[in-house]
Amino acid sequence: MKVRPSALIWRYFENQTEVLLMRYQYGGQDVFALPGGNCDRGETLPETVTRELREELGVSVDIGEMILAGEMLLTERNDDVLHVVFAARNLQGEPTLNPAETTALELVWAPVVGLDQLNLYPNIGAKIQPWFSTATYLGYVGRIEQKYFG
Repeated sequence: MKVRPSALIWRYFENQTEVLLMRYQYGGQDVFALPGGNCDRGETLPETVTRELREELGVSVDIGEMILAGEMLLTERNDDVLHVVFAARNLQGEPTLNPAETTALELVWAPVVGLDQLNLYPNIGAKIQPWFSTATYLGYVGRIEQKYFG
């Protein structure tokens, strides 16, 4: 099983809360993901998130508490993935895609209220929406059901 840590980065803009997402296109469909990536040997999960944000977006953050963990159990041809989402605070720098480090097409600030309507990878929009009103650790959320795009 692979482990993919990611960062939940948010801002308050025009009376709403928005989350930073990376937009990809797979099978002709837009797919959105929280910034993050795969661990290098010897890295902790927060170190991975910090490195990925610096490489892919040119920013730094303070990695906070783990918001949730859940797994995607995939087909035999793909590795299962444990997704771990951390709160990321104190964004420093303006996020800008580095095409040498990511295949994402653009960065999108998406309203929290619509996260459950997006093709999100992993599919956790409905799970993280309530976090913004409770700020409570969601813990292990079990299997994440995911629509696939290919």
